Amino acid sequence: MGNGTIMQSQPHILVVDDDREIRTLLGRYLDGQGFRVSVAADRRECEQKLASGQFDLVVLDVMLPDGSGLDICRGLRDRKPHIPVILLTALKEDVDRIIGLELGADDYLGKPFNPRELTARIRAVLRRAAPEEAPAPARPRFYRFASYRLEPDTRKVTDAQGVSVDLTGAEFDLLQVFLDRPGRLLSRDQLLDLTQGRERDPLERSVDVLMSRLRRKFTETGDGPLFKTVRNGGYQLTARVETVEGQA
Repeated sequence: MGNGTIMQSQPHILVVDDDREIRTLLGRYLDGQGFRVSVAADRRECEQKLASGQFDLVVLDVMLPDGSGLDICRGLRDRKPHIPVILLTALKEDVDRIIGLELGADDYLGKPFNPRELTARIRAVLRRAAPEEAPAPARPRFYRFASYRLEPDTRKVTDAQGVSVDLTGAEFDLLQVFLDRPGRLLSRDQLLDLTQGRERDPLERSVDVLMSRLRRKFTETGDGPLFKTVRNGGYQLTARVETVEGQA
């Protein structure tokens, strides 16, 4: 009984691509990332799967041997508009991307692609497609950590003297991820998914570079470095975080 509940909670992804290697790779990778996966090799098989099963998202190749993924996308928008679609294509022209998005695709990824990037986009699209069961909690007015203050609305960070700490957008996003999860050890994969999503850099090294830049911009506290590196684990914010909801 318990196992059935777990299976039902896993998002069910349909991967449609005529390349057997891509179907196999994505099937194994997405399964390892906690998704249920079904695959189809062409339009006919895709339509059969869509008619007989329930899916949370479709990963759809634009070029299929028996039809166009764009036509499938158009049909889905008419028949099952609640199912989000991510298009895959080897064609780089902007016109294909624009046509695909105008037909109702939720995202678009060119080949070749990194499976990790596709996974991040799937998660981002599923988050956007999920029904809002309750109002989102109010965003904190600001955070205090060590001798610093971060304001989410103005995307501003200041030190104890009120001097601004100059951060890039990526650095700010990464810092806020840690402040939202104080004391938690976060892996590189988690940090990539949480910070970069749709525009993510699939290279794992990008997180290390950002962490190095954050460390240079934030001095050590009385208890030592602000960030801790855990070998084969990831990174952890060591400072205590205070979330302030009221006026500054």
